[in-house]
Amino acid sequence: MNTLLLDSGDVDEHARFGDVIDAVEQAFAAFERGTTQMPAKSYIDLPQYNGDFRSMPAYLNTGDWDAAGLKWVNVHPDNPADHDLPTVLGTMIYSDPETAFPLAIMDGTMLTMKRTGAAAAVATDHLAVEDATTLGIVGAGVQSYTQLEAITEVRPIEEVVVSDPDEERVRRFVDAFGDRFEVRAGSIAEAGHCDVLSTVTPVEDPIVGLEDVGDHTHVNAIGADAAGKHELSDELLQSATIVIDDHEQCTHSGEINVPYGAKVLTDADIHAEIGEIVVGSTAGRTDETGISVFDSTGLAIQDVAAAHVVYEHASEADEGLPFGLIDTDR
Repeated sequence: MNTLLLDSGDVDEHARFGDVIDAVEQAFAAFERGTTQMPAKSYIDLPQYNGDFRSMPAYLNTGDWDAAGLKWVNVHPDNPADHDLPTVLGTMIYSDPETAFPLAIMDGTMLTMKRTGAAAAVATDHLAVEDATTLGIVGAGVQSYTQLEAITEVRPIEEVVVSDPDEERVRRFVDAFGDRFEVRAGSIAEAGHCDVLSTVTPVEDPIVGLEDVGDHTHVNAIGADAAGKHELSDELLQSATIVIDDHEQCTHSGEINVPYGAKVLTDADIHAEIGEIVVGSTAGRTDETGISVFDSTGLAIQDVAAAHVVYEHASEADEGLPFGLIDTDR
């Protein structure tokens, strides 16, 4: 029996957004129903390299399928400038829950981008206005691309405003999507007054204020993934309907971690976890909802769900490189 090796191109090809969004939504529902196991994300902090490692194991059972895996991932912000490598690198081990056989080892970097976009799409589908046609993006790094690609699966986006102080990054983004959408550079406020806003920056001092968003904008707060990171002002968060992916992760390292730690926000300010909305036990957007914020820290169950999609499609297409990692004759 062979293990399937899947590189970034394989993951990109087989992580079809429609299927990944559906799988991630099922994972959120399973999490809410209690049919998952997801130990807390563990960190190895490496300040001498301005980076860290994170290990993210999980198992989930959706009722239709179950899956297990482990993602080993990092965040090294100096990589692009100093080593010509991505800030985030990752490796995913996807295993058969019944036998523990490693079915696949796949690129976790592309997988992370895809499942992060998919999570934002799930939240957007439940929290954005139904007729949303405009999308703002703050931060034109690699995550911005999958934010747009995923969100267009759930809303008919026509106009995109991207804000980033790096003009070259903005130019590359506009060039990548200019033939499919009306894409332009703009200020944070111009991006924030779109129907949907995704923030994908690593900042620790908030850059998006209450005055920078529209009265009914839905915000996907993606950038905060470690303690101290904080993209949205306290005033904005206090005025918004806040939905989180996981209480422990969000209060430790998500968008709300700084104001929550300072007791500016409390549990009473959190509307729901996204799983509650997916299963229908808590309402998403209603006629009374103004600004909404999805605090996305990224859950290991999302990676396993996305890996499930990739493995199934790659196996059906007979693609990837099979190799004998385990000697099954012993």
